[in-house]
Amino acid sequence: MLLAALPINGAAASPVADTSAVMAKLDIVVSGLRSKKGDVLICLSNNPKYFPDCTKDKAARKIKVTASRAGNVHILDIKPGTYAVALVHDENANGKMDMRLFLPREGFGFSRNPKIGMGPPKFASAQFTIGANDASYAVTMKYIL
Repeated sequence: MLLAALPINGAAASPVADTSAVMAKLDIVVSGLRSKKGDVLICLSNNPKYFPDCTKDKAARKIKVTASRAGNVHILDIKPGTYAVALVHDENANGKMDMRLFLPREGFGFSRNPKIGMGPPKFASAQFTIGANDASYAVTMKYIL
C-alpha cells in the first residue's frame, strides 16, 4: 500500500540510523623515537583490566610497525567506545618490552601522553573516546635507560 511510505503530518521522513555499521579511523602520530631500529608495538584496548600490557586481552587490536615507518600509524574500522593506546619501541625486535631492574630498557608511550610516575599510567589517564568521526592523537615516546 502506497500510503505507508508517505510522511505523517507533512514531516519529512528520516531513515533510521544503523549504529552497528559506524566505524572510525584512528591516526597515531608517533614522535621521539630514539632510533629507527626494530619495531613499534601498538595496543589499542578498551579494557582497563588489561592496560597497558594487553598481551592477555583477546579483544585488543595489536599492531606491529617497523620503527622506520612508525611516524604515522592508521588503525581502521574502530567501533565507537572508550579506548587507550600503549606503544613500545621494541628496538631489538624480540616482541616484548625488555626490562632492567624493573625499569624499561626500551621506549614507551601512551595516548594523551600522561605523566609517568612509579609504574605505568592507569587506563583513565590515557583513555579517549571514539565516536562516528575519525580521531588523531600524538604520542611522544619516552626512554628511561
